[in-house]
Amino acid sequence: MSSLERKLASRQFVVTAELPVIDGGGQAEILRQLEPMRPFVDAFNATDNPSAHAHCSPLAVAIGIRQAGAEPVMQLVCRDRNRLALEADLMGAAMHGIESICCLTGDDVTAGDEPETRRVFDLDGIQLIALARVLGGGRYMSGRRISPAPHFFLGAVENPGAPPFDYRVRRAAKKALAGARFLQLQLCYRTELLERFMRAAHETGVSERIALIPSICILRSVTGIRFVASGVPGIDVPPEIVARVERAADAETECFDIAYELASHALAQPGVSGLHFISFRKDAGIAKLCARLGIPPRIERESNGYSASVAL
Repeated sequence: MSSLERKLASRQFVVTAELPVIDGGGQAEILRQLEPMRPFVDAFNATDNPSAHAHCSPLAVAIGIRQAGAEPVMQLVCRDRNRLALEADLMGAAMHGIESICCLTGDDVTAGDEPETRRVFDLDGIQLIALARVLGGGRYMSGRRISPAPHFFLGAVENPGAPPFDYRVRRAAKKALAGARFLQLQLCYRTELLERFMRAAHETGVSERIALIPSICILRSVTGIRFVASGVPGIDVPPEIVARVERAADAETECFDIAYELASHALAQPGVSGLHFISFRKDAGIAKLCARLGIPPRIERESNGYSASVAL
């Protein structure tokens, strides 16, 4: 059982974070990126060609995270692989002791810088979750036996801020039914939409079946907030938030304050199991934000059983 699985099963509050993409530098670069976040983060996402831009493979980065003594969450998207390749990467992850897998359909190739790329989409995100469960049951999709069977702790993503809003909680329930046990929610700058999603998930019992982890982005510039507002699929940034950063005397401080406000709001929602951070700061921005939110360091949370209810 992965540390992340154990913590969420015991209802401990967790902090996950996206490791910045790796484009070179080897293990030294992974270590450099990990160090500022390590004191507060329970598990680090190894991303899989986010926004359809090529980077180092998630399996290689996840192995590097594990070799660095941290826990990886390996993202796996269906855009670039057929089912054979997906099975191969899942079994490769299992061979290296990587159990936490985040299953995604993936952004379309038109979102990236190589739009002529051929799409695959042999499966979608929910089908990938089901595929990983089949492998965990000791068989490939063909029916061939796997011995010993791998163990996976499966997760997925959901976007509370994208239409159709009424369908989002039902999609989360479908992912739970397929076998996902945690959902890292997409960035949501419209607090009323996150509230709506979390309230519906709580009232329908979805948050009891699957751990819900809202995402918070720590930006540092006017350029950053403009990019998220206009260049990231599925994210709606209110114009007043962009204008707030544009008017600020210190854009980096203003971005940090916005991240703090959004994180505080997320923590106040029912059924929250943790927070997922994406930081574009060059310093220990995640550690600073956790400290400001009153979230203790990882070792302290582990020793005293810090729970989601305590965080709220």
